[in-house]
Amino acid sequence: MTKFAKPLALALAASALSYPAMAQQAGSVPLADMADGALDQDKIAWDFVEGITTEVGPRQAGTEAEARGRAWAVKWLKDQGFQNVADEPFMMDTWVPGDLHKAEIISPFPQPLVVQPLGGSASTGPGGIEAEVVYFENVGDLAAAPEGSLAGKIAYISHSMTPTQDGSQYGFAGPARWVGASIAKSKGAAATVIKSVGTDNHRTPHVGGTQVVDGMIPAGALSIPDALNLERMFARAGDRPITMKLVLTPQKLGMTQSGNVVGEIVGRDPSLPPVLLACHLDSWWNAPGAFDDGAGCGIAAAAALHVSHTGQPLRTIRVLMAGAEEVGLHGSVAYSKAHIDEPIGVAFESDFGADRIWRFESNFGTSNPDLHALLAKSVARFGVANSTIVASGGADINIARDQKTAIIDLQQDGSRYFDLHHTPDDTLDKIDPVQLRQNVAVWTQVTGILANYEGSIKGE
Repeated sequence: MTKFAKPLALALAASALSYPAMAQQAGSVPLADMADGALDQDKIAWDFVEGITTEVGPRQAGTEAEARGRAWAVKWLKDQGFQNVADEPFMMDTWVPGDLHKAEIISPFPQPLVVQPLGGSASTGPGGIEAEVVYFENVGDLAAAPEGSLAGKIAYISHSMTPTQDGSQYGFAGPARWVGASIAKSKGAAATVIKSVGTDNHRTPHVGGTQVVDGMIPAGALSIPDALNLERMFARAGDRPITMKLVLTPQKLGMTQSGNVVGEIVGRDPSLPPVLLACHLDSWWNAPGAFDDGAGCGIAAAAALHVSHTGQPLRTIRVLMAGAEEVGLHGSVAYSKAHIDEPIGVAFESDFGADRIWRFESNFGTSNPDLHALLAKSVARFGVANSTIVASGGADINIARDQKTAIIDLQQDGSRYFDLHHTPDDTLDKIDPVQLRQNVAVWTQVTGILANYEGSIKGE
């Protein structure tokens, strides 16, 4: 047990924490003991993320690599004893990054820059585009540019993102990536490059999707150090134009197959709606996706297995490893469409890395305050704070939002998430095994209580 959890665990044990019987012991092994044991001993989550990143690697949505990832996950779930394991296919319009991505300042300070294409980017063709670069401090300044003012030019968009525990700066800086290219296109730009939406200081661009519009233009992300270098060039250039050559060669493959992988720990009472634990299996092409989101799938699966080790739960626990999340939540949408008539009791997702959980949120703090309080109290010993924030859920639990059912958010520490997010640095060595186990312990405790809860779990 880690130093922050042990004192609380001892204190709670001494005070004989008044859980209902179902929370104390779901079967042959006490749930609290199983959750506490996961804090020190869980190897299941690590086994999953180590295996898929080593044996499959990057899993770009709609590609052969993602298909191998699904096949690997199906086998892993079956080997672990999950039931009703399936790969549920769906079709999607598939974009791939291509082989060439280069940026080069031609004048007045000739040098190469590190760039990668944003998801949905058009191609410059192998010959590239050479044009003047126009600097915008943020996406708001770009939106204010006169119509036609960027004709034939490359728009560069910056931002001022900083690290935060709750990841809130992503919403502030994200529009540079999400809509920057489409706004620049509306102003006549020939292409767009952005300062990567991230917080690291490595020459590792943060990729991710951008809004695709008719007549889409090439769009790339510069690494943060290269973007800062470009901004220094603007400060020094005076009246001299800065000219860039940009080469991006992504392709559209048309409709290809992706899929959602599901597996279950079958409960004793099939009339009770299941507990849905979600993650996403795909990654961007530029990394094996350890933080985003191999770890999340390992955490969800490990929690389900640990609860099963306490005995057969009352409710079924269903693990959803969604496909094609990164490129537009296609798996989440497909899963909800396919299963909308199958009620879900409660859903939550792990998709914010592998660092420790620090805050508990639900959307039933008012509609079921006793259950909310029970869950919050049960994870306090792991250093998790209660919250009155209403949970909205992860990207891959659209079905819970569509059904207006119960949702939980187990908020992870995002202080270093955007150092790694969507970059080539999203690799296994970045995962802290101790913090990963804390995630599994918290998820095991919450999942076990919910999977053995007889009452109605209603969202607000």
